[in-house]
Amino acid sequence: MDLPLKVGLTGGIASGKTTVSNLFKELGVQVIDADVIAHQLVEPGQPALELIIQTFGSQIIDINGHLNRAKLRQQVFADSNQRRRLEAILHPRIRKTMLEIVATLRDPYCLLSIPLLAPAQHIDMVDRVLVVDCPPQLQRQRLIARNGFPSQEIDQIFAAQINRQTRLAIANDVIYNDSDLDNLREQVLALHCLIVNELNCKL
Repeated sequence: MDLPLKVGLTGGIASGKTTVSNLFKELGVQVIDADVIAHQLVEPGQPALELIIQTFGSQIIDINGHLNRAKLRQQVFADSNQRRRLEAILHPRIRKTMLEIVATLRDPYCLLSIPLLAPAQHIDMVDRVLVVDCPPQLQRQRLIARNGFPSQEIDQIFAAQINRQTRLAIANDVIYNDSDLDNLREQVLALHCLIVNELNCKL
């Protein structure tokens, strides 16, 4: 068996992926986060940012030369063609970076946090799929409380994301984030022990 085992962590927006990732980190699990890599790729001077400016216009850059993510988000979530153009710029670069990091690890398993993980998107990168799930209404409440997004923008984000049924259909494991942090921590620990025990049995 090739190690590390690659566990793909996914879930809808505001489902609690970051919280779950942090709980795995507390257990010593390496987490490679696609969103973190995406942020690094669009820093000033990066080739990906130059391509994004050429594709979407200089109005998405603030006065300090940084990407205005709010403007870009509004632009791409309102137009599926524009979203696909952005994905064509970022996704191959994110994928390459993630796999390069995995190749340096000597851990039994690692987490690849990929929000847009679906049968047609990057699922071949991982050996096992973990979905963080919660009711859509709870996601909406969190988005309003955390980001202050208006209902129309939330609707656009939901429409652009993989639907809940599709995510759950590809899951090998599901963590339900509809209770408190202690409950979430118990689920993470239980899954961590399960994965480690399965790996030990196969070695």
